[in-house]
Amino acid sequence: MSPARSGFGQLLLRLHFYAGLLVAPFLLVAALTGIAYVFTPQIEKAVYADELTVSAPAGARAIPLSQQLAAARAVHPTGDLIGVRPGRPETTTQVDFTSPDLDEEHQHTVYVNQYTGRVTGQMTTWWATTPLRTWFDDLHTNLQLGTVGYFYSEFAASWLWVIALGGVILWFRRQRGKRMLRPDLGAKKGVRRTRGWHASTGLWLSIGLLFLSATGLTWSNYAGVNFGNAVDALDGSRPEVSTTLTAAAAAPAAGGHHGGGAPTTGDTPVDPAAIDKVWPAATAAGIDGPVAITVPGDNATAWGVTEQDGRWPMRRDGVAVDGATGQITDTINYADWPFMAKLTQIGIYAHMGDLFGLANQIVLAALALGLICVIVWGYRMWWQRRPTRTGRRAIVGTPPVGPGAWQKLPAWAIVVGVPMILAVGYFLPLFGVPLAAFIAFDVLIATIRRRRRTASIPVSPAPAGVALTSPQEASAQGADQG
Repeated sequence: MSPARSGFGQLLLRLHFYAGLLVAPFLLVAALTGIAYVFTPQIEKAVYADELTVSAPAGARAIPLSQQLAAARAVHPTGDLIGVRPGRPETTTQVDFTSPDLDEEHQHTVYVNQYTGRVTGQMTTWWATTPLRTWFDDLHTNLQLGTVGYFYSEFAASWLWVIALGGVILWFRRQRGKRMLRPDLGAKKGVRRTRGWHASTGLWLSIGLLFLSATGLTWSNYAGVNFGNAVDALDGSRPEVSTTLTAAAAAPAAGGHHGGGAPTTGDTPVDPAAIDKVWPAATAAGIDGPVAITVPGDNATAWGVTEQDGRWPMRRDGVAVDGATGQITDTINYADWPFMAKLTQIGIYAHMGDLFGLANQIVLAALALGLICVIVWGYRMWWQRRPTRTGRRAIVGTPPVGPGAWQKLPAWAIVVGVPMILAVGYFLPLFGVPLAAFIAFDVLIATIRRRRRTASIPVSPAPAGVALTSPQEASAQGADQG
């Protein structure tokens, strides 16, 4: 094996060992909380059955949305009406109101039986998400610790791809060919058997783990901002319908409630009853399925109606509707989204377990369980490699490669690699900063060990009449003689 190849392999092995050892606890927590979160739709239906679901009487039809809004307003007389999600055959209509005691991200949501107009409950929601799902979401992303807790999930996502790719490369160097796809079944016990299960399982999971790492970083505090800027630069942001109305478009048709035809202004309060024009116009334009209706703040703004079907991301069409006339003023079709916007949307839905419903949830749960097994096997290998001979016993094994492996790299690798690592570290700060700390620690340990070895070398006394020379002086003398 060439020195360059040996240096690369030793450095990667040492980095994979320490990264796995130190990041694994965070990945373990992320996997366990992720399994809990991914099945929240089923838990929600059980916990909030009264608020979220209704029994559809045979042949019954939903009452007009305006009547459902009136029922919601009766139990929530304060705050602005900001959003409506019409009920489907077996779900309630959800009506969102602002409240002075809540921030912009939270609303009071009132749930209305779409067939009878009876209010089935109300709760404080976060971006229309129930408290239960919000709690599991916070548990997975920040461990219920707020801003500080987000460091844990970003740290885990920033290193997951490094550990996964590093493991694949190391396993390829060791096994190569088809033997990579299965553990060494001939090994009955010991490190060899555990390594086989650890590495081959990690190989099968690698694509999924890389996906989770990439999509998880889009929500992170630091890397997420960089990702958002990159998406914007690539024209990959999700398009939104324009809800701006001209003065002519904002004017109601002649013969309104009082027979007048004067144009309205932006200061005129929005009439909730206009939803009975908005909703039919949107459905006639092909907007169906789970839908979110955005209520404008004034009559100079159109109503927004957008499909919200996470199971089928291609159902994300949206329209803007003039509440006074019921006319469609703008349309955005999913087919016209930029490619990066489509890719981002699909990635978000898949990471959350919404894409294709239960199938997506099962795949994510399997990925998380597989990752847990890989982590457990990794720690088991560390324990199995411990010294067991008398006088050298230890609880765990020593690192597979000593410090200073990076010094064995050729000069060109350092020249090319350092700028690349700096660039990745800038984009992913919670990868770059820990990596710099690891390298500094590795250099420090290598320096201390080298000095200890030098100090432990015995110096033999020189014969009488023989002058002592240093290795550098001897080399210089030899050069002069040559």
